[in-house]
Amino acid sequence: MSISRRDFLKIAGISSLGIGFSATDLLWKNAEAVEYMTSPKGLKAKRWAMVVDVRKFKTEGDYKRVIDICNRIHNVPDFGNTKDEVKWIWTDTFEHVFPFQQNKYLPETVQEKPFVLLCNHCDNPPCVRVCPTQATFKMKDGIVAQDYHRCIGCRFCMAACPFGARSFNWRDPRPFIKHVNPDFPTRTKGVVEKCNFCVERLEKGLRPACVEVSNGGLIFGDLADPGSEVRKILSTHYSLRRKAELGTRPSVFYIIGGDEDA
Repeated sequence: MSISRRDFLKIAGISSLGIGFSATDLLWKNAEAVEYMTSPKGLKAKRWAMVVDVRKFKTEGDYKRVIDICNRIHNVPDFGNTKDEVKWIWTDTFEHVFPFQQNKYLPETVQEKPFVLLCNHCDNPPCVRVCPTQATFKMKDGIVAQDYHRCIGCRFCMAACPFGARSFNWRDPRPFIKHVNPDFPTRTKGVVEKCNFCVERLEKGLRPACVEVSNGGLIFGDLADPGSEVRKILSTHYSLRRKAELGTRPSVFYIIGGDEDA
């Protein structure tokens, strides 16, 4: 399905009037939900989730390892500047990651520690609701996916995401990919992208690449399965989610301390 720029602007304008339906409703009222094809050997879950065990990230190398593998296999460009930066996994400080949890009595080790960030694959994702072409959509297993071919670069999803988890290609990214991975698509100028929970690896029966190299710092599994690794660690450790008060219900959980900080 394709629409002209004029038609898109008309639809966006109508939705902004608040008359009871959205641009997405108009475009996709009779459309079937978009889904990736799955294979028998692929990993399955009712709701995929990730736990970031902050205690396991102790050196710069621990962070670099998970960022580098993600960038390499997903053809994330390196423009060499923050203005054009494209981020799938990155780090930030506690005060920016958990702005409503900040207080002056926090241990310095927590305040100064980098935290691994990525798309939260929310159970109630605002980015999906505002996308006029369904380029971003929620799969049945909870993954918030991105169809680069449907993306028209309106950046509504970026405005709606409260986590800054989406990046826009202001420039052609392909010349800035050091070593192209032929097994994953490259993107074009004017396209939004983000972490996809390595859906292409799940399809092959593999865990996300960042999880495999994290030495236990990232735990991945089915949040709906009481026997899964993520449920087991969440049931025995206190965890935080980013900006949970906004009601997006993130699927990424953070374990900050405990057990003598592992």
